[in-house]
Order: sequence, then structure tokens, then C-alpha cells
Amino acid sequence: MQPRDLSDHVAYEAGRGIEEVARELDRDPSEFVKLASNENPHGPSPAAAVALREAASSVSSYPKAAHADLTAAVADRWSVADEQVWLANGGDGAIDYLSRATLEPDDTVLVPTPGFAYYGMSARFHHGDVREYALSKAEEFEQTAAGVLESYDGDRIVYLTSPHNPSGSTIALPEIETIAEETDDDTLVVVDEAYGEFADRDSAIALIEGRDGFDARDDVAVLRTFSKAYGLAGVRLGYAVVPDSWADAYARVNTPFAASELACRAGLAALDDEEHVERTVETARESREYMREEIDAHVWESEGNFVLVDVGDAETVAETMQRRGVIVRDCTSFGLPGCIRITCGTDEETERAVETCNEVLADLETETEADAGGDGDASIDPEVSDT
Repeated sequence: MQPRDLSDHVAYEAGRGIEEVARELDRDPSEFVKLASNENPHGPSPAAAVALREAASSVSSYPKAAHADLTAAVADRWSVADEQVWLANGGDGAIDYLSRATLEPDDTVLVPTPGFAYYGMSARFHHGDVREYALSKAEEFEQTAAGVLESYDGDRIVYLTSPHNPSGSTIALPEIETIAEETDDDTLVVVDEAYGEFADRDSAIALIEGRDGFDARDDVAVLRTFSKAYGLAGVRLGYAVVPDSWADAYARVNTPFAASELACRAGLAALDDEEHVERTVETARESREYMREEIDAHVWESEGNFVLVDVGDAETVAETMQRRGVIVRDCTSFGLPGCIRITCGTDEETERAVETCNEVLADLETETEADAGGDGDASIDPEVSDT
């Protein structure tokens, strides 16, 4: 007995954690800073942490009331009907719900490259196929309707990411509207706004509801998460906002109680903690501006809580920075072997990341110049650490 043929499936590559790296290098975890997974440097909302402790004694019960309460709170936040909010086990869980509700065998989805691997993974899990549209490094990863529609071929789902991971670029609402208008009636345009709180953009929920001068649409859905700005990555909580006509589908595709009691209670508390979100967003804006100004390499303008840096040799730079105590994301898995992604940290973490990155880049340049001059003895000492 064997599983079905999974040869065309790919594994999701997550950013490496401090404990994992410390064990591998036989080092103390306190020596490291992790800026690889776009996590909240301030941790979870303090109110959410209190809610988690208080809810611990009730985890023997299914989250019926908590699920309904959080659904209503999210719906109120976006001024939509409760039935339009599909709570899920993280944003990837919401992607699965939309795949279940939409895809028939051999349907295709159109995804950005580079981009979030789980769009395609979910499609394949549900017996769909994957096609790609390119976001060009040379064009600053600009997102336009024309660029997407040039690759469109009747796909059942079109994924947009705003802000885009890993570049941080966004797409304007009129461009999204154009994509929805010029694709087939049975094509769903899914706008992933996992990093939406960090961007100076209105949510595409305006297109679903027909606000701000847009006509209401039944072919756009929006993804959101509590993992980033709210700092709840570890409890796995996200949601989709769907058109009103999709409301009845949730009960048919939802995994029973996928959003746990703890997740729902933490989410409820985090929604009300506006101070924590404002602090997080301000930190990200300051951090990404500092990195753009101070890193000795090209840094793309970003509206996420991260920046993409063109370092030439991502594997070497990321590995050397890691050995010097700063864990960043090698973007080779995104198809960008010359780039690293650095999460926005606290002031201290960001300054350390910039200093370490610049030192590594300078060492690489020295090594290259020495090799060009015939001196093969120059090399980077990966153990050098300025902590």
C-alpha cells in the first residue's frame, strides 16, 4: 500500500527557528536573533496572552461560542455579514477552504512567481493544476492587471498577494477590479492580504462590498491572518472574507472546529488591542526604512514587515549571517538565489541585522577581489560574531 502519486507536489520550506539552528551549530540560543519568518518582534498582544491563559481551563469543550463570537467580531471589523467570514487554521487553512469550494479535478489556478508556495500546494491537494505569472525582479516586482491577464487562460482561481511575499510590492484596487472584470465569470480572484496591516493600501474587501466607488463583486475573496500584525502565528488563526453569495458553502467545506478554542479567544482579545497593532506597524515601517537606507546592497521598497535584499549569493550570505547570530531567509526557494529576506525586528535587532549583513557583504567583496588578484587564502570566518 502506497499513497497516491505525489511526485508533482513540493514541500513547504519554512524559515528556520533559533532552537533548530542553535542545536545544529552547538551554540546557545541566546546568541541568535531570528528574522527569517516575518514574525512579530513584540510577540503576541498582551491581551491575547491573558486570554490564552484564561481559556486554558476550557479546552475540553469544542469552540462553538468562541468561534461564533470571533466570527461576529471580524465581521463587525470589516462591516460584512457574519456568514461572509470563514475562520480557519491559519491563512493556509482558508486557502484550502477556497480550493475545496472552487476546484474540480484538473481545474487550474494562476499563481505569482516568486510567491507563496501553498497556493499551488493546496490546488494540487485538491486535484487541480498550477500555472504561473511572473513578477519581474528587473521591474521591481511591479503588480499590474496587464501582467496577470497576459498569463491568464481561463483559470478557476487567480491569486494576488498584496503586499507580496517576498518583495513587499502591492497591487492597487482598480487593477484588481480590472482583473476581476476581464477574467471569466467562474474565475475567483483571491487577494492574499496577510501583511495588509503594514501597507498603506485599502483592503480589497471594498470590491466585495461595493464601497469607495466600486461595484460589488461576487468573484473576489480576501485572505487575512492573525499571524503577523497580531503576533499569533503559533496558535494558527486566519480567515477569508467571501462574497455574500458564497456564505452557505462554508458549512460544506469547513473542517469541524478547525479554529481552536484557544485561537478564537486569543483572536478576540487581539482584535481589541489596537495599541499593540499600531506599535507593531510603526516598528515595521521604521525598520524597513532603516534597512533600505543602511544596507550596502539594493533593498526593494516594501509594504510588508520585511525587506528583500539583493546580495548576489543568497546561500552564502544567509549561512554566514546565521553563523554570526542573525537568521534570515535565503530566497532560493522562491526562485531568487541572489536575494535574502529580512524580517523587520526591534530597533536593536534591525541594527544588528544591518551591521551583520554589511560585514558579510564586505567580506565577500574582499574575498572576491583577493581571488581575482590570485590570492586564494582570503575567506570569510563564519564564526566571527558581533553580538
